[in-house]
Amino acid sequence: MPASPVARSSTARPAPDHAEALHALVLRSLDDDQAVDTVSIPLAGKSSIADYMVIASGRSTRQVASMAQKLVEKIKAETGAPSRVEGLPTADWVLIDAGDVVVHLFRPEVRSFYNLERMWAFGEAGAPSPAEA
Repeated sequence: MPASPVARSSTARPAPDHAEALHALVLRSLDDDQAVDTVSIPLAGKSSIADYMVIASGRSTRQVASMAQKLVEKIKAETGAPSRVEGLPTADWVLIDAGDVVVHLFRPEVRSFYNLERMWAFGEAGAPSPAEA
């Protein structure tokens, strides 16, 4: 039986194992859907928006939209909590806010233009390199 969803408030955060389980679910789902160049950036202790940011690409708007829809459904089925989604109609860049994990799904050209990896990993040793064409 899955654990009941945890109510979020500005002062309380779910247990770290919840974030880890959600992060693993996101990575598995993207791998199953053949996402390209998946990068995970740990944010715990660096930002209050989430514990992880995951960035990945799809080969087309159709693949990006499909990956996003499947991921949202899996998160809802596993956690019972809905995710907020933006950008699905055009699927050039889809943002999924699942609470402890924020997911950005891009078409490669759009990902290259915005280069979120560089912005969020700036100055870190071993920072992920931008996706190359």
